[in-house]
Amino acid sequence: MIKTLGIHHITAIVNDPQRNIDFYAGVLGLRLVKKTVNFDRPEVYHLYFGNESAEPGTIMTFFPWPKLLKGRIGTGQVGVISYSVPSDSFPFWEKRLQKFGIKWTKSERFNKEYLQFQDPDGLQLELVEGNESPLNPWTFGDITAEHAIKGFSGATLYSAQSYKTVEVMETILGLTCVGQENEYVRFTSEGVLGNTIDLKLNPPARGLMGAGTVHHIAWRAENDGQHKQWRDILLDKGYHPTEILDRNYFKALYFPEGGGILFEIATDPPGFTVDEPKNDLGNKLLLPSWLESKRKELEEKLPQIEVRVMEGE
Repeated sequence: MIKTLGIHHITAIVNDPQRNIDFYAGVLGLRLVKKTVNFDRPEVYHLYFGNESAEPGTIMTFFPWPKLLKGRIGTGQVGVISYSVPSDSFPFWEKRLQKFGIKWTKSERFNKEYLQFQDPDGLQLELVEGNESPLNPWTFGDITAEHAIKGFSGATLYSAQSYKTVEVMETILGLTCVGQENEYVRFTSEGVLGNTIDLKLNPPARGLMGAGTVHHIAWRAENDGQHKQWRDILLDKGYHPTEILDRNYFKALYFPEGGGILFEIATDPPGFTVDEPKNDLGNKLLLPSWLESKRKELEEKLPQIEVRVMEGE
């Protein structure tokens, strides 16, 4: 049985692209690793944030739609996005969030403490300490490697039909169920990042897609061959995956799992240095070859954005 190493990326919808950059780069210290457009709707940015090397398991991406109505987090969605930070870094992050006027709370599950807060669009985020994955050497503003977000710890899924989601995670993705605590069932993968998935058994009301919600979660395929195998498995088991699509930085296929959450399987290669060197990631607008002829038109339509150090209140 082929098994995913864990989360490849998570994609969410927000409203304002500059506010998005100010929070994820300016406040959280993630690296803007790719500035491109939504290939299907090129009048909208597609922004990618990750660790210094833009590795799978660290990539959070956004479609910023300025006029889109706010959504509602609920069933059929990823409810909470979990980030991994180094051990003993909570005091730093508590002070930093307070500095920017961001309210936070703490909770515990599976013997781990979580620092929970929201982004400006209402996405539910949390930090969890750990030493299992390597430090992220990317530094930005006051954030150094000893405190920097390393990548995803995992995510919490809000399924409309939990047993159907469990079936996909175990029999198709190859995740391992490691236990249940109260209303959470935990699954793990063998990767070092994005390897912990919690399924909430009593999720809130039905989710509504819009700004402030996750659009899809993508799982890692190690190469093109494994990716094609997964598509064959999905077809054989009665799912309806899309054709394999070229997203420049990875190959992608999408399918709705039985609990209503949009799943993607994405290849690790070729990666985000395929069209610009590692040192220059995120510095300029990158377009796929079929949109290069529209570069001038798109650059005039798209709002001006920049990565900037935020000072706080």
